[in-house]
Amino acid sequence: MPRILRPLPRRASARLLFLVALLCLAALPPGTGRAAAPDAPAHNFVSVRSAILYDLDNDAILFEQNADERIPPASLTKVLSMFLALDHISAGHASFDSVVGVSRAAARAGGSRMGLRNNERTSLEELLMGMAVSSGNDASMAVAEFVGGSAPAFVNMMNVKARRLGMRDSRFRNPHGLPAQGQYTTARDMLTLARAYLKAYPWALRFHNTQALNHQGRISWNKNPLLGQYPGADGLKTGWITASGYNLIFTASRGEKRLLAVILGAPDDRVRGSEARRLLDAGFQVCGNQAVSVAAALTLMPLENYRLNPRKNAREAARQQAARARPDMRGQGKAVGNGQHKARKGARQRASRQGRQSAQHARAHAG
Repeated sequence: MPRILRPLPRRASARLLFLVALLCLAALPPGTGRAAAPDAPAHNFVSVRSAILYDLDNDAILFEQNADERIPPASLTKVLSMFLALDHISAGHASFDSVVGVSRAAARAGGSRMGLRNNERTSLEELLMGMAVSSGNDASMAVAEFVGGSAPAFVNMMNVKARRLGMRDSRFRNPHGLPAQGQYTTARDMLTLARAYLKAYPWALRFHNTQALNHQGRISWNKNPLLGQYPGADGLKTGWITASGYNLIFTASRGEKRLLAVILGAPDDRVRGSEARRLLDAGFQVCGNQAVSVAAALTLMPLENYRLNPRKNAREAARQQAARARPDMRGQGKAVGNGQHKARKGARQRASRQGRQSAQHARAHAG
């Protein structure tokens, strides 16, 4: 007589289904189910998906590697947003001292932040510093709403500006670079953007080479691994999301020579910093007639000789902020970095001016 199979109890059935689901997940390839950045091809000269190096003085591309591959821009998007904000100021529609109200949408922006709060009011200059130093998505949204009237209107301005600059292979969906369907750029287009930006506003580097920012007690630091670790490096912008990997627009000067470069799709922040340093060294060798080409120079530069510490900037920012908290240094401004001396000098001048005004006020009342 055949044996009758009885159904499993409900609890046992649930356990069995759970175990089957776990086995199915284990059988999937690593990374399945999330948008991971593709690995850089093994034969590349630099260990990133895409790169380009440019000699600003001679208007010449010195090196390129997959420079037209479409990759999400991540926070490199903020360079375009800052460009539009500076255009707005240059046209006389605002000033650095313009007071900007922070909306709920801006205050709630996720990812990297400078620490804005709903209904807070702060200067446009402070927001631009937050975009450059903190890579603040909250600051980017606040600036977009202020300059464009709304975030969608500002994004339309971004795409119009990109087309006018000749960025033919880029599309922007938001003002900060957080993941968005259909948002992409290329290393070549990012070079086009950075070149035009520095030509129009060379003094904007003061935002990008500031190493730390204290906004309402919230301290953030510049993630550019070259600042303070590569001689002559003074900009420009980092970016990261899972789908793109680690991105960087960077520039450095040596003597009268300035190089500008873009890296997209580094596998981690250490490789991003090391390859940026290596690429600059190769470029300066070519400019100094010490190598026939960047590619040739790179073959003689082992990556292990170019390690940078991506955590050094955070430690330096903490050290500087601790120093600024001392009684003899209080009230000397919020931003610190390569322009720290000027900030301190300006603070001393303001304090002296305020002291004279107070003395005059006291004498007037005493008389």
